[in-house]
Amino acid sequence: MRHAVITAGSKGLGKKVTEHFLERGCSVTVNFKSDIARVEHLKQEWAPYLPQLQFVQGDITKKEDIVRIVTQAMERFGRIDYLINNAGPYIFERKKLIDYDDSEWEEMINGNLTAVFHFLKLTIPIMRNQRYGRIINYGFQDAEHSPGWLYRSAFSAAKVGLVSLTRTIALEEAEHGITANMICPGDIRGEMKESSIDTARGIKDDRTPIGRSGTGEDISRIIGFLCDDNSDLITGSIISATGGINVVSRNVLQ
Repeated sequence: MRHAVITAGSKGLGKKVTEHFLERGCSVTVNFKSDIARVEHLKQEWAPYLPQLQFVQGDITKKEDIVRIVTQAMERFGRIDYLINNAGPYIFERKKLIDYDDSEWEEMINGNLTAVFHFLKLTIPIMRNQRYGRIINYGFQDAEHSPGWLYRSAFSAAKVGLVSLTRTIALEEAEHGITANMICPGDIRGEMKESSIDTARGIKDDRTPIGRSGTGEDISRIIGFLCDDNSDLITGSIISATGGINVVSRNVLQ
């Protein structure tokens, strides 16, 4: 049975990704930060999957918590086939770089870039031994082009750095049967993060060329495809899922 480690897998986009892997018969280690009540609810919602599921509390900005997540995954399931770096701190307040506290900058860089480094250091040796692994990181729209992002300096700096790290790992680990890719979701808001494609099609969204919002199901389907055994040709790719918004932006700039 393939095993997935999914950070922040109890809410939002991560919840739909967790459901996807459970439904395809994988075992899953779900990391969550603090919402124990949410986890207790999910244990009831996902009751049929409990034999193949475990929850591990941890803050991914702390190396010791990352070590514990990986250790518990290995102790219970004995392998890690898929590493889904879904978690990523984000500051919603709009502020310029000089207005960031040192702690805010460090949280953005540690949570969105350094945490991935620590997870990779721990999981790549496991994947090398298996001769198989799929690594999925998250970016933002157009991250591969290193754009400036007003009021999001720390987050964007971390994610643009993660683009290069993703591509570098893809090159370094290709000979070991390991792929690394990044998915860049569009502006998926609120309850749409845990919604289905069918639900989104029933709600008109004029912000996107396709006329509907993205959903957690959209993201989980793409991740599922990238993690397929036969998707080994796709590695080092930065894949946007925006409903066409990124295409419009580029046309405007041209």
